Amino acid sequence: MTSEHDKRPQGAGLQDEAVALEHAAERLSDRFPEVPKEEIDQLVEEHYEQYEDAPVRDFVPVLVEHEVRAELDGETGEAE
Repeated sequence: MTSEHDKRPQGAGLQDEAVALEHAAERLSDRFPEVPKEEIDQLVEEHYEQYEDAPVRDFVPVLVEHEVRAELDGETGEAE
């Protein structure tokens, strides 16, 4: 029997995803210096959670970064 946790990426794939999310948070912090780093980290985590069960993981960090950037653009009134 397969549990829900067995579907999560394992090993190097999970580590690569975590590193990519850290880099995304750093880029977002650079782009939005007026937003506290803790808030950006929280937003990244919140957006990441919606992809917890995504079977294809390749673009999850990119999608998370895009969504957080769009949310912060709306809050700060900035446009790309």
